Amino acid sequence: MSTGTLITIIVPIAVVVVLLATAAWYLARRRRLRERFGSEYERTVQSSPSRYAAERDLRDREQRHDRLDIRPLPPEARSRYASDWTRVQQQFVDRPESAVHEADRLVTVVMHERGYPTENYEQELRDLSVEHGRTLEHFRAAHTVNERLGDRKLTTEELRGAMVHYRALFDELLGNGQSATGPA
Repeated sequence: MSTGTLITIIVPIAVVVVLLATAAWYLARRRRLRERFGSEYERTVQSSPSRYAAERDLRDREQRHDRLDIRPLPPEARSRYASDWTRVQQQFVDRPESAVHEADRLVTVVMHERGYPTENYEQELRDLSVEHGRTLEHFRAAHTVNERLGDRKLTTEELRGAMVHYRALFDELLGNGQSATGPA
C-alpha cells in the first residue's frame, strides 16, 4: 500500500477513536455527577438553561466544596449533638413549633461546626449538595415549613414532617453519612 492510502485509512480511524474516547469520558463524567449529586443533578439540569450549564454549575460546587474546611465532628461533639436532638424531639410533644425552630437551629450549628458556611440559605444548599445531595430535598422541605411558621398555623402533621426531614440531614451531618441517632 502506498503512504497516501495508509494515511487515508489511519486518519479517519484515529479521528473516530478520539471521538469515541471523548464521548466515553463525557458520559463517565456525567454519570459521576449524577451519582454524586443524586436528585440535585436533575433539579439543577431542570433549572439551568442547558445540561452543559448545569454540569458546569455542579463542577463549580465541587471546586468550592474542596476549598472549604469540611471536617468530621469529634466523638464528644457527636454525642452532645445527639443528646441535643433527643431533647428537641422530646420538646416536640409540648411545643411542636418551637421544636421545629430548634431543629433548624441545631442543623445549622452542626453544619457550622463541620465547616460549612451558614450565612446564606441558597449557598448552604449549594455547599451541602456536594456531599449530601440525596438528603437535600429533606432539608428544603423542612426549611420551607420552618419559614411558613410565622405566616400561619401549621398542622401537627406538617410540623412532624419537618422534624423527620431535618432528622435526615442531621443524621448525615452527625454521622458522616451513617445514621447517628437511631430511628426517628
